[in-house]
Amino acid sequence: MKKLWGGAFRESSDELVDRFGQSIETDLNFWQEDVIGSVAHARMMAAQGLITQDEARTLVGGLEKIHEEGPDSLRMDVEDIHTAVEVRLRELVGDVAGKLHTARSRNDQVATDTRLFLHNELLRMTDQIKGLQGLVLELARKHRMDLMPGFTHQQRAQPITLGFYLMAHFWALQRHGWRAERLLELANYSPLGSAALAGTSFPIDRLATSAELGFTAPIPNALDATSDRSYILDALHICALVMIDLSRLSQELVLFSGREFGFVKLADSITTGSSIMPQKRNPDMAELVRGRTGRAVGNWVALATTMKGLMLGYNRDTQEDKPPLFDSLALVRDSLEISRLMLERADWQVQRMSDAVRGDLSTATDLADFLAASGIPFREAHEAVGKLVRACAEEGISLEDLDSHSLERLAPQIPKEALGVLKPEDSVRRRESLGGPGPKAMEAQIARATELYEKSGFPKIA
Repeated sequence: MKKLWGGAFRESSDELVDRFGQSIETDLNFWQEDVIGSVAHARMMAAQGLITQDEARTLVGGLEKIHEEGPDSLRMDVEDIHTAVEVRLRELVGDVAGKLHTARSRNDQVATDTRLFLHNELLRMTDQIKGLQGLVLELARKHRMDLMPGFTHQQRAQPITLGFYLMAHFWALQRHGWRAERLLELANYSPLGSAALAGTSFPIDRLATSAELGFTAPIPNALDATSDRSYILDALHICALVMIDLSRLSQELVLFSGREFGFVKLADSITTGSSIMPQKRNPDMAELVRGRTGRAVGNWVALATTMKGLMLGYNRDTQEDKPPLFDSLALVRDSLEISRLMLERADWQVQRMSDAVRGDLSTATDLADFLAASGIPFREAHEAVGKLVRACAEEGISLEDLDSHSLERLAPQIPKEALGVLKPEDSVRRRESLGGPGPKAMEAQIARATELYEKSGFPKIA
């Protein structure tokens, strides 16, 4: 295996040692970033007189050729991506390739590559989040008045609307987009030029390479620059949070698409069948998003566990930072797209949802609120309505079935005027508090969401 070191070693490393330490397969994820960082480093060295302008042009030309060729031109029987690029560069331009590594180390090089890669992936993630938000907002407008049951403890609680339910997911996506933007800012600092841990004696210009690569500024301390992996932990945390909310959405789609609920039909293109039961329409994609969320959470825990005992300075343990990062970013990328497809092609059974609200006693809180508004202490009102609910259950009737005679018989202390608050649609219409499902409250919420959505990025909610 080709290595960039070994002059002080009498013996070759064991084959298992080579294989165990190899990272080239995962490193290929940021092969472009490694090439781009090397171009900036070569140009800076020429500007500083560390190599000649001709040498810089030769190096940059070779690196641009590698970029044109793509990763297939790189050897896989090497230790890492840095070695692969340098070996190919030597094949293209000769011995001058050996000057490229002047005034840098693989320690600052890999940190630079990772930050550049993460920056591009976060931009992609925020674009996807924004796209899913737009779809959710469109669906919420369409279904803002369509009744459905609201749940607590996974049991019927109060009537809401489908639009109100969907808007809850809109705001979760807003938070994730905001977090990703903050990480874009936080991680956008350059380690390049920090070398192994203590900088270099060569007269380099870290400001120049930082600016060329699009970083905000160089990291002020070389030891911190090569030691820090907190930005990766932040990325893994954001990935886990996004996956957790997509998993909750997926769980709802799994339940709502089953016959027991029948609230939504998922499209053929996003479901699968059974090899033995011809009638089955399985929400496998939703289940996979839900299941793979465990991997995203585990990736954060794995790297946090790896980092917790490391002293400052590069440690080979941190070779294990990138596989979980690549995995979690790919999971989020695919899961956001799968979630978009599921919602875009969903056939919401609005009549079934509306029918499900009828007779489920979920307007009991409205009755208690009515009594409290008339001057009865809420706890007394709660108890009175609770007794009425029990009486209705014993007689097999719903609150909507009550009339003045049955109300007088079952709960004589409750005035007949209370019958006007027992219809589910009226329950929703009355809930006009900020953030509620009432028509005016929903109009205000959708207007605020639209205002934020139409702005660039993910502004703060307030």
